[in-house]
This record gives sequence, structure tokens and C-alpha cells, in this order.
Amino acid sequence: MSGSDQFPPPGAYPPPGWAPQPPPGSPGQAPPYAQQHLAPLPQPGGWAPQTGMLGAAHKPGAMPLRPLGLGDMYDAAFRIIRFNPKATVGSAVLVASVAMIIPVVVTAILTFAVNLSVDQSGTEMSNADLAGILGSLGSLGLGSVLQSIGLILVTGMMAHVTAAAAIGRRLSLGEAWQATRGKRRRLIGLAAVLALMLLLIVALYAATWIPVVVTLGVAGTLVYGLVSVPIFLSFMCWFWVRVYYLPVPALMLEQVGVFGAIGRGFRLTRKQFWRTFGIALLTMIIAQIAGSMLALPISIAGQVIIALAGAQYALLGLVVLQALSTVVSSAFVAPFTTAVASLQYLDQRMRKEAYDVELMTRAGIPAS
Repeated sequence: MSGSDQFPPPGAYPPPGWAPQPPPGSPGQAPPYAQQHLAPLPQPGGWAPQTGMLGAAHKPGAMPLRPLGLGDMYDAAFRIIRFNPKATVGSAVLVASVAMIIPVVVTAILTFAVNLSVDQSGTEMSNADLAGILGSLGSLGLGSVLQSIGLILVTGMMAHVTAAAAIGRRLSLGEAWQATRGKRRRLIGLAAVLALMLLLIVALYAATWIPVVVTLGVAGTLVYGLVSVPIFLSFMCWFWVRVYYLPVPALMLEQVGVFGAIGRGFRLTRKQFWRTFGIALLTMIIAQIAGSMLALPISIAGQVIIALAGAQYALLGLVVLQALSTVVSSAFVAPFTTAVASLQYLDQRMRKEAYDVELMTRAGIPAS
């Protein structure tokens, strides 16, 4: 492909296999996918710009290159998921499936090895049954922990997928995974640091209750709770938005370390708290409701199957039901919430740092 290829004019779609090359002098720290030939843009109805869509802003990909509104973010998030299901839904389902297969296999082995049953018919539970139930629940907890770690990596991949979609390029699952190379350990470290900060805040607040309960009695404790609980919850909301929410895309898309990413997230949300908080909260509510609705048919069918299978296989049925519900829910919740978070990161950079100009350069759009 020659260096003279230009991005197609509004209303024109590139032929199959065509993708714009980055112009000379592109920033040296551009992500790998901004400097290589990737999958072609989707055909009509996809990401490519259409007639009348470039009046106010260029839109080479899933979103217009200008400060985004709520509708822009949700539209872009759904476009990213729709036109790149392998790197979005596929990655989340893969992580959840691998993590949840552990408690299913462990519970199945224990069910047939020690004849686990949740109905003891009034008899005392044997040590084998107790050990089997604890082993099953422990494996479920282990699967949840592994899923959380895996979803951290999915979040990092989604930051690259979203940034690529903003300039009209689509990453495959392998390309998205490759884009996180060199930063996976820092990503896990960032998640650990944020988790420790959260635990420390909760522990410090819990510690303040000890002298209150000991010295003030019931009435004083009640008053302290009425005053301190709203303050604590407000602080946790502030911590979520200013410290916890944007460091992952910052770490993935910028040349910063763990604490540098936390600082970047803090600076990007400065004077943007309520806007960021409102979009994040609404996104979380929508995702949880949608995830519950997707998992509801599985829950109903599972309850019927468990009732028909009898007490001997009830625990195995419950674990399988929980695993399936988790996988189905993760298929929507994780891609949608992480895509919106990454879009909020891009939005804040466009608002404060004119990042849309750099995105136009990467998309091959000449500066006007």
C-alpha cells in the first residue's frame, strides 16, 4: 500500500482489505495497532463515516472525535461490542468460563466421591459431607477470585480495543491481548494497590467505631452512625471516581507507571466529578439490571432442574447454576462497563488536552 492512500471522503466506504496507513511523523508512543495494517473497517452500517455525520466532528470510527455526551458514549460502547464481539464479549466469556469451570469440576468430583447431599433427613452431618461442602464453596470462592483477576486483564484489553475503535480500527482478540504486552504485571499491581487502598480506608473507618461503642453507649453509637455513615459513603463515591475509575485506561494507553496512572485518573476527573460519577453510576445500574435479566432464565430453569434431580445433586446443581449465571452476566456487564470507562477516559482527554487532534492524526484525517 503506498503512502499516498488517504482516508476515504464522507459517504465513501473503503474496499475490502483497505485500511489507512499512519501519516509520517505520527507520535512515537502511539499504540502498536496505530502503526500496523489491521482488519478493514466495517462495511455500511458499521464504523465508517457516513454522509452527514461529519458536519460537527470527524467520526472515523465508533465515536465522533469531539467531547462526548452520554448518548455518544453508549452508542459507541454498543458499536464496539457489536462489531468486535471476539475481543469484547469473547474475552469476558473466556475468562469467566475458565474461572467457573474450577468449582463445577471440584463439586462434581466431591458429589460422586463422598455422595454429597443437602438433605440429611435430620441426621448429623458427617465430616465427609462437611468437608465436601466446604471444599465446594471454597472452590467457588477461588473461581470468583480468578475471574476478578482475569477481568482486570480484560479491562486492560478493552482500553486498547476502545482506543482502536475510536480511529476506525478493529482489534482481534489476539491483537488486543498483544497490545497489553509489557503492562500486564503493572496492571495487576495497579489492581492490588487500589484494592489495598480500599481495604485500608474501610479498616480505618471500622476502627473509629471501637472507641465510640466502648465509651458512648447505645445512644452515642446511634448518633455517630447517623452522622458518619453518610460521610463515609460520600467519601467512597469520591474515591471511586477520583482514584479508582480511570487509572486502568491511563496505564494501558499512556507511558506511565502504577502511581502515575492513579495520578492521571485523579487529574482527568478534576472539576468533572459529578459528570463522571453520574455516567459511571448509571452505567453500573444499567449493566447490573441487564446482567440480571440475562441470567434470570438460567436461574429459573436451574431451579426446576435441581428440584427434579433431588437433594443428592442439589449442591452440584447450585454451583453449575451460579457458574452459568456468572458467565452469561459477564458477557454483557464486563464489556459494556469497561468500554464506557475507557470512553470516559478518552472524553476527558479530548476535553482537557485536545486529544481528538491526535486521534485524527492516527486515523489519517488531515488537520483542518
